[in-house]
Amino acid sequence: MRSKPTNLEFWVVLVALLVIGVFPCLNAFTVDTSWLHVSNFTINLYGKYLCYAMLAISVDLLWGYTGLLSLGQALFFALGGYMMGMYLMRMIGNLGQYHQPIPDFLVFLGWSSLPAFWKPFDSLPFALLMAVLLPGLLAGLFGYLAFRSRIRGVYFSILTQALTYAACLLFFRNSLLLGGNNGFTDFKFILGHDLRNPVTQRWLFFASGITLLLVFLLCKWLTKTKFGKVQRAIRDSENRVMFSGYSTANFKLFIFVLAAVIASLAGVLYVPQVGIINPSEMAPEKSLEAVVWVAVGGRGTLAGPIIGAFAVNAMKSWATRAYPDLWLLLLGTMFILVTIFMPKGIAGLPEQIRTFYQKFPTRKISAKSAVATPDLATKPAELE
Repeated sequence: MRSKPTNLEFWVVLVALLVIGVFPCLNAFTVDTSWLHVSNFTINLYGKYLCYAMLAISVDLLWGYTGLLSLGQALFFALGGYMMGMYLMRMIGNLGQYHQPIPDFLVFLGWSSLPAFWKPFDSLPFALLMAVLLPGLLAGLFGYLAFRSRIRGVYFSILTQALTYAACLLFFRNSLLLGGNNGFTDFKFILGHDLRNPVTQRWLFFASGITLLLVFLLCKWLTKTKFGKVQRAIRDSENRVMFSGYSTANFKLFIFVLAAVIASLAGVLYVPQVGIINPSEMAPEKSLEAVVWVAVGGRGTLAGPIIGAFAVNAMKSWATRAYPDLWLLLLGTMFILVTIFMPKGIAGLPEQIRTFYQKFPTRKISAKSAVATPDLATKPAELE
């Protein structure tokens, strides 16, 4: 039984490697008129999907493996995006609309000099460090208070959603000096390279793919260790694990912080490819979308979230163009159908089909035995 998910994960990793390695080459070395050519738009689009897949893995690490349904992963995703966005805003220099050495929104708010907390974000390493520390510290503080209070189940989901909603309202305020409603946009350079250049976009795509594979391998290794076994035991019966002498609060706290950092790294790579970050990225519905990706792909598997993130977002890209008014209905219908008919998601569909067809030979054997039974019953009468 263990070989089945392993085979699926092998094929998902193989396809991911092919996409990561082949797409940039087809974009760079084929002409636009060739059917093999991968456009700049496609590179950018699939780069976003790779970031979404990382976000989905962070949700699955909590929900699928630990039984913690967090509705606040979009908050950590957005925090990572804001840290990268602050660095990218500093790289604009005086090329903004107001031609001032500070971001345009600060000029609009009446600032003539850069606020002190903005100054270190001239450095990309500092921005990356903050993208790890800030979500990690927030998740650590929130998780410590929640898990020590033994908050679990639907109450934990409600609290994480409330945390996300409160942060979203906070970031909408102009007084926070983080762009307010509009957030950050109009990025121009990263490490001295033009963000609109196809070469830069190809490198961002490649960085997103490699980071996704590293996150996948890290989570794969973690779930195969003794820690992973305890993690799944907490999901199945937390009280039994507690009675066995394990501190479940510490295990859940570690996973919650790790998932927050993974989601933040996804946001770091997402922002330069999309070109904008604002408070709407941390809205509660964004976290719910990530839960749908995991449910559709198959929770409790590391391949499922990747499949679900690509499948749902590819469908969204198509449906928002073909049927823009019906997209939300299509998403809701798909989620309902998957919940009812595919409880293990796309990743569990082969096993579900195999189990369904295995019922038929069993019925044939039982029918033969039913036919043979009367013959045996009549033999004693014939002997008499």
